[in-house]
Amino acid sequence: MWSLETLGRVRLSRHFFMREFLYSEIGNFHAHQNIPDRPDLAIDRGRAFCEILLDPLQETFGRIAVRSGYRSAALNAFGNRNRLNCARNDYPLECHIWDLPEVPVAGASIVIPWFADRHAAGRDWRDLAWWLHDHLDYSEIWFFPKLCAFNLSWRPVPQRRIDSYIAPKGTLLKSGAAPPEPLARRQDRYADFPAFRGIFHP
Repeated sequence: MWSLETLGRVRLSRHFFMREFLYSEIGNFHAHQNIPDRPDLAIDRGRAFCEILLDPLQETFGRIAVRSGYRSAALNAFGNRNRLNCARNDYPLECHIWDLPEVPVAGASIVIPWFADRHAAGRDWRDLAWWLHDHLDYSEIWFFPKLCAFNLSWRPVPQRRIDSYIAPKGTLLKSGAAPPEPLARRQDRYADFPAFRGIFHP
């Protein structure tokens, strides 16, 4: 039997603990618990997410901020019903519910302060999008205007899709498609980024 205290102390990767992903503003304000129905499954998928995607980001750019991490199915459904910026539970790109047996996914909405400062000064969000594409084995990325936050997700079979609510809005890269910009052009976009640190997944 998991206790909430024990669950929060689980170390998912070099830099992240489960507690960082359990905080929910919706849950706190509306007095809804945010506890996994299947903790072992949430932990297993959370470990893959953190080790493959978040650790390399933090090692490259410095501290990253988790804006919205894990959501229980009940909490996510509540947020969707009440129009609190939660996708419906059966939406194919929903990444916050880590413990649905039939949907192997884990994700979070994150901010990279290093890039948020540059984006606020006019930097194109696509510079970061192409860096992520060329360095990480992500499944989906979805950018948002505030702080240039983005949903980042892991799946055992990545879809490699990028969308944005920041202009130019829409789909930057469809699943299975080749990037519209050649590698050299993409590399020019992020030539001033910090040197990549972490595991490279081609």
